[in-house]
Amino acid sequence: MRQIGIGLLGLGTVGSGVVRLLQDHKDKISAITGRELVIKRVVVHNPDKKRDVELPDVPVTADIADMVQDSTVQIVVEVMGTIDPAESYIEQLLRAGKHVVTANKDLIAQKGARLVDIAQQKQRDLMYEASVAGGIPILRTIVNSFAADQILEVSGIVNGTTNYILTQMNQKKVSYAAALKSAQELGFAESDPTNDVAGVDAAYKMIILTQFAFGMNVTLDDIAVEGIDKISLEDIEQAQNLGYTIKLIGAAKQIDGKINVSVGPALVPAANPLAAVQNENNAVVVKGAAVGETMFYGPGAGELPTANSVLSDIISVTKDIGIGITGNTFNNYRQGAALAPATAVKSAYYFALKMRDIPGQMLTLTKVMAETQASFKQLIQTSSDGDFAHVVMITHEIDLDQLQKITTAVANLDNISLLSTYKVL
Repeated sequence: MRQIGIGLLGLGTVGSGVVRLLQDHKDKISAITGRELVIKRVVVHNPDKKRDVELPDVPVTADIADMVQDSTVQIVVEVMGTIDPAESYIEQLLRAGKHVVTANKDLIAQKGARLVDIAQQKQRDLMYEASVAGGIPILRTIVNSFAADQILEVSGIVNGTTNYILTQMNQKKVSYAAALKSAQELGFAESDPTNDVAGVDAAYKMIILTQFAFGMNVTLDDIAVEGIDKISLEDIEQAQNLGYTIKLIGAAKQIDGKINVSVGPALVPAANPLAAVQNENNAVVVKGAAVGETMFYGPGAGELPTANSVLSDIISVTKDIGIGITGNTFNNYRQGAALAPATAVKSAYYFALKMRDIPGQMLTLTKVMAETQASFKQLIQTSSDGDFAHVVMITHEIDLDQLQKITTAVANLDNISLLSTYKVL
């Protein structure tokens, strides 16, 4: 049986998982692909570091040139992370005639288009299923299973760290700081969790999902991004009292041929399946004109779930090599991107307000809403200490322009302050 040589860039958590799956499922993979997949070389930052997997007789070095020049390696798996030097390494490998599989969402979201062009020029495959939602095969599903449908919206929970933190706040009634510490102790959050908790990681994934669902390229500057680091336990409890759970939701929606992409906390109704997605799990909802809503649920991170997505890419590339059709892009759907205007993007919103407990404040708030042609769905005073009252309102559907006007108007009031604002699904 002909061998396919595999190279690994990085041998951390995901890289070790790839090795384990290749070793444990060797016979099944060979039966499916008609090829024997053999690890030929590993490149890591520190070759002397002790690893969790055994790779006897496989050279482990720190020099990318060793991988580039190794003629026995046909497919390279990049699981080292970061943009620099990963971008340079992948470019060198593609230009040297090697196929590349990567789990690097930051790289694909920001530099993917250029690397895809290089792969096409060199007739090589560049696959990145594991870059979004870990073990959920969402990208390949969109490409294959929704090819004949018009996707209207793709949304969901695409960051396991933030979902774990919010789950702890919801279930155990702990503060954001305590939930973050727990996530870090369990390895769900990095020592510097900024990209996760600020919503940037989820935004990168939404960039990739937008490319696949709508064929449109957007950048981080095109996305309204808000994280979870300002969510208070009071917000969590108030949302529960109203029948909602707060989740970090990424959403990309096509509106009259234009696109709106956002990431931010949202109140999810308890009956919505997304409300039941707990801890580090992810879920992606795809809404199609023909099929309606479908939800894809599973682990959003972890050694073996992510490694499984990497292996699915390796197998796809191996099949392409076998029948001589390499060089096709992972996602062939392309169309021009235009951003939807603020007046076209509509949702209901939750406002938490602190107002001086004196007569006339509710009337003042009502005037602000009337001037922006917005209306209440719910308006509740939750507590008062005699000096200040806490008030929660949920609006009927308003557009982003109205939202901005309400926020600005409240900020200019003397006796009312805005504590938080979240979208309501």
